[in-house]
Amino acid sequence: MVEKNHPKKIRKFLQETGVKFVRFLWCDNANVIRGKAVHIEMLSHYFEHGVGISLGQQGVPVMYDAVVPETDLGPVGEIRLVADWSTLKPLPYAPGHARVMGNMILNDAAWALCPRDFLKRMITAAKSQGLEVQAAFENEFYLLRPTPEGMIPGDRTVFASTQAMDLNCEVINAIADALIAQGIPVEQYYPESGPGQQEISIRYTDALHAADWQITFRETVKAIAKRHNLTASFLPKIFPDAAGSGCHIHFSLWHHGKNLLPDPKGICGLSPTALQFMAGILHHLPALMALTTPSVNSYRRLRPHSWSGAFRCWGLDNREAAVRVPSDPGLGCPSHLELKTVDAAANPYLALGAMIAAGLDGVQRGLTPPNPVNQDPGYLSIEERQANGIDQLPENLGQAIAHLQQDDILLTALNPQLAKAFLAVRQAEWQAMKDWELQTEVDKLLEKY
Repeated sequence: MVEKNHPKKIRKFLQETGVKFVRFLWCDNANVIRGKAVHIEMLSHYFEHGVGISLGQQGVPVMYDAVVPETDLGPVGEIRLVADWSTLKPLPYAPGHARVMGNMILNDAAWALCPRDFLKRMITAAKSQGLEVQAAFENEFYLLRPTPEGMIPGDRTVFASTQAMDLNCEVINAIADALIAQGIPVEQYYPESGPGQQEISIRYTDALHAADWQITFRETVKAIAKRHNLTASFLPKIFPDAAGSGCHIHFSLWHHGKNLLPDPKGICGLSPTALQFMAGILHHLPALMALTTPSVNSYRRLRPHSWSGAFRCWGLDNREAAVRVPSDPGLGCPSHLELKTVDAAANPYLALGAMIAAGLDGVQRGLTPPNPVNQDPGYLSIEERQANGIDQLPENLGQAIAHLQQDDILLTALNPQLAKAFLAVRQAEWQAMKDWELQTEVDKLLEKY
């Protein structure tokens, strides 16, 4: 890769790779990925101070391109979207274009409403506690075929069907090649249980790269699918009687190159730090969901017995629990944790940053998680769940918003300006869409996510 922040070397690299436009990307509070492109001949004018975008961009909901008044943002004022040149990559699916992640800068400092800076702040907070977070987003998505009657599944197979692998071999291979060309290691692939549903998992990395890679992943999958006359969608729930799509966060805690999670003497093989961090996530999860499952549509997926993490509990290899502890036969103890109550309607910088804030609160306060659950919590009686500290999580976005409005730890971590704008956008989406039928949601959101 080119050396960071050397304009001449970067320009030479772009010329040698045939790039004509560089896309400056950002992800807004509605988790819509947006960008402005600069032609290579003009790049020197934007290299240091980036491109200008309106402050109002962080107040726009998913339904329309207009600012929600309650965000306190509007048409007056501009920030600079300044490139993080270490993220520069030519786009294998868009010849002549490259992409770079942007940082939102106001008056030569990080803007308070910048989601990427929020994650950076949480990474710094973790480091101050001697913790480094490694993470990966595990995406499920649908491949759909456009027809005159509407979108239909790209195939009609079942979970892990080799027939589905054969049917989708060409597009899956192209996605994997494009991800690898952008420096993202592809780890596993299999067809998921929904018709046309796929899962491609990528390798873990440090928290900031994990969120950047999630943006790249979504962009790449959708673009490659289009080139194969398909539509890819990460929308959490598309079909009423088929599986929803999650985007689980796998994560681990490190210190000086050592994984802090495993402890052969600990509960389920977890160290005290791991248990405290997990306890913090579980404690804040009803509020955290406004950031990790932030769409009205998200809650159609979060149902008992659907392996989606609808209950506030944890367990070893328990796919109904909000936090799963995956066993690791090679190590003998778990090497990472999985937060299942997440989907790809979430801005990855906000979701991962807020998860870190919740976990750190657990460590700082020495919280203890409830006992692990070794069965489907949905089959327990209400009394049994109460006795074991198991709650059913918010059943709609409105409930999650209400929890976040009362969660001082997460609101303080976000900061007042970001929290206000984010909550206003969520509230606007909730009020607009809370009474919509599923098909109306799908028609509006299918290609947004």
